[in-house]
Amino acid sequence: MADRKSQNNVTLAGQPPKTLEDFDPPKKPGRNMYAIACATMASMTSVLLGYDIGVMSGAIIYIKKDLKISDLQVEILAGILNLYCLIGSCAAGRTSDWIGRRYTIVVSQVIFFVGAILMGFATNYAFLMVGRFVAGIGVGFALMIAPVYTAEVSPASTRGFLTSFPEVFINVGILLGYVSNYGFSKLPTHLGWRLMLGAGAVPSVILGIVVLGMPESPRWLVMQGRLGDAKKVLDKTSDSQKEADIRLADIKEAAGIPENCTDDIVPVIKQNHGEEVWKELFLHPTPAVRHALIAAVGIHFFQQITGIDSVVLYSPRIFEKAGIKSTDGKLLATVAVGFTKTIFILVATFFLDKIGRRPLLLSSVAGMIFSLAMLGTGMTIIEHSDTKITWAVALCITMVLAFVALFSIGMGPITWVYSSEIFPLRLRAQGASMGVAVNRVTSGVISMTFLSLSHGITFGGAFFLYASIATVSWFFFYFMLPETQGRTLEDMEGLFGNFGWKFAEFKKKKQQQNHDLNKEVKGTGNGNDRGQIQLGTNGQI
Repeated sequence: MADRKSQNNVTLAGQPPKTLEDFDPPKKPGRNMYAIACATMASMTSVLLGYDIGVMSGAIIYIKKDLKISDLQVEILAGILNLYCLIGSCAAGRTSDWIGRRYTIVVSQVIFFVGAILMGFATNYAFLMVGRFVAGIGVGFALMIAPVYTAEVSPASTRGFLTSFPEVFINVGILLGYVSNYGFSKLPTHLGWRLMLGAGAVPSVILGIVVLGMPESPRWLVMQGRLGDAKKVLDKTSDSQKEADIRLADIKEAAGIPENCTDDIVPVIKQNHGEEVWKELFLHPTPAVRHALIAAVGIHFFQQITGIDSVVLYSPRIFEKAGIKSTDGKLLATVAVGFTKTIFILVATFFLDKIGRRPLLLSSVAGMIFSLAMLGTGMTIIEHSDTKITWAVALCITMVLAFVALFSIGMGPITWVYSSEIFPLRLRAQGASMGVAVNRVTSGVISMTFLSLSHGITFGGAFFLYASIATVSWFFFYFMLPETQGRTLEDMEGLFGNFGWKFAEFKKKKQQQNHDLNKEVKGTGNGNDRGQIQLGTNGQI
């Protein structure tokens, strides 16, 4: 017996002996550090918007005192940058197709640098508005190009993680702006706010230089016919050589280049400067493109219309209304808001590729609805009370922190991740720029109307309104946004085009359940017959 076993072992000796490790499940590839470095450098440009939002929330306190401006002028000053972003984000799509993603990022830094210097040296309200205009264009460029570049350079396994980086750095910028407010608040009024705004020029210089060390987007390189350069970038940014080859083949197919073409440089048909792209997006879209455009515009619209910029930008006013009267107290409370947003956005980045976009987004919005409703309740109680109600003050502060935390865990990062990955290659830059344009216009409207809205329907009423809008957004996301986790960018088009996809999914699931139930009933019936025969046999015996 022992000899026979040894013979069997010898028979298998042609193969190397197996160990316990051979039976382990295949290991997932580790995170690609080169891709992470590229995504980090590109996404750091989003610090500009975050810093501007954060620093303006505190600076307007001192600007109002120094320049003697009204609440209406404060609203316009705070929110107008978002409308100016519209110009930058629309121009960035065409610019990035012309000069490349990387140099477009450099352009954004140069423009913002000029704007920050102008704001820092502003002598009156009109001069300050000119600086806001220039800075807004720079921010618009950065907001559009950072997620597009990151999505195009990232492997599918970590695209959600890496494409959420722009939102991470927006939150880092907000926190830096809040800290800058507190740090410069001790200086004379006329000097403090100018240094708060002018300090934004420093990161733009650093980022503009650092970005030059990044590789160009492989998808842009293929669109230019530079296959050799694109292959080098893909080899570095993919999890394996096999994935790099697959990504290159997919991009070549999307760009209309034959798969068997292996030349380093190939001639390509130059696009007509985007005119055909805009026609395909708006005039003659396919069902898939139309669905993707509605999804991208919708998620950007609802991200801002639910009031996040009102809370972040006017948090000192909200905390003052809630009962915090000292300037230091209000600024420290805003620092807590920035710290909370940053911590929770970092948590979210690690779950995007594990849990998926839809579960995080829907959970996030549900939590936002609850926190906004509770914040509205607390504010209403405070506004109708003649004495300070400590528990209501604590409720308001807690709900503000809960709202920004829940926003950052889902709605914040997923908006940028989702909108940058769902468009076909030929439409990606312009499609993403439209999402950013809607995002900034909506943010501008919200920012420039919050104080007037709170005067008209009270602070509590404003937050109840935001909660109602958030409820509508939850249903929009549930029925309009399919899951994109783990899909390659070139595979996205197959997910879109069926607006009733969720109802079709319900129908398919119901049919499957009925089919399984019928099989189970048949199987149970056969089992019972056999059981009765067996029992009968035993009884006869």
